[in-house]
Amino acid sequence: MSSSLSDSAREEIAEIFGRIALVAGGVVMKVYAGAPRARTKADSSPVCDADERAEASILAALAADLPDIPVIAEESVARGRVPECGARFILVDPLDGTREFLAHNGEFTVNLALIEDGAPIAGAIYAPALEKLWLGGATACLCAAAPGAALPPAAARKKIAARVAPADGLVALASRSHGEAETEAFLAGLRIAERTNVGSSLKFCMIAEGAADVYPRFGPTMEWDIAAGDAILRAAGGRVLGADGAPARYGKRADHFRNGPFVAWGRAN
Repeated sequence: MSSSLSDSAREEIAEIFGRIALVAGGVVMKVYAGAPRARTKADSSPVCDADERAEASILAALAADLPDIPVIAEESVARGRVPECGARFILVDPLDGTREFLAHNGEFTVNLALIEDGAPIAGAIYAPALEKLWLGGATACLCAAAPGAALPPAAARKKIAARVAPADGLVALASRSHGEAETEAFLAGLRIAERTNVGSSLKFCMIAEGAADVYPRFGPTMEWDIAAGDAILRAAGGRVLGADGAPARYGKRADHFRNGPFVAWGRAN
C-alpha cells in the first residue's frame, strides 16, 4: 500500500493507537464491572456511558500525541461535531459492539485507524474483556495485554498473516447481532466448511490471524466500525472489497461516513 508515511512511521502510529486503546479499555472495563446506563441514539443504535467515557479518554490522548491530525469519532459525530478532514484523518469507534457489551459476552472492541487518501494505513483494535490487542501498520501483530496496561514490547507480539482460502472450504464469519438476507444469499454461493457468528470488529482480526476466510456485510455500517479492522487485515495481507470489487474507501463525508456493502477476505491466491 503506497503512503507518504514511511513503514516505520505507520508502525509508530499503530503503537500510539495501541497505547491509547489499552487506556480506553481500562475505562470500558470499569463500566462493564458495574451497571452500564444505555440509551438509543437517533439512528436506533445503542450507546452507553462506556462509549462516551472511552471516547473522551481517546480524544484527550490523541490531542496530546497526534494534535495535528483531525479526528472523526462516533459519539462526537452523533452530537454534530464533525471536524473538517483532509487527506489524512483518524477514525475512532470507542466501543464497537455496544450490544455485545450490554449483553456481557465479551465481544466488544476499542478501534482507532489512520486514513490517508481514502485508505486505512494504520490501526489498532483492543478487546479488553479478552485482553487481546491487534496492531496494523506496515505489518500486523497480536499480543496479550490487560486493560490499562502498558503496551507490550515488540518481543511479546506475534506477527500475524491472513491465509489463502483452503481448498476444502471456507471458514465464514457473520455478525452476531445483525442478520441479513443478503449475507445468507452471498454465503450460499460459496463453499463453506464452517460458519461462526461473532460480534464487533473481532471478525476482521480473525481473518487477519488466518483463523477465518470471509466476512460479508450488506447491512448499514459506518466508517469507524470497520476502518481499524481493515487496516489490520490489509497489513496482514487480506482485503476488504466494496460492491464494485475495489478496496473499501474512507472519508465519504457527503454520505455522512456511511459504508456500502463490503466483503472482508483473507489472502488472494
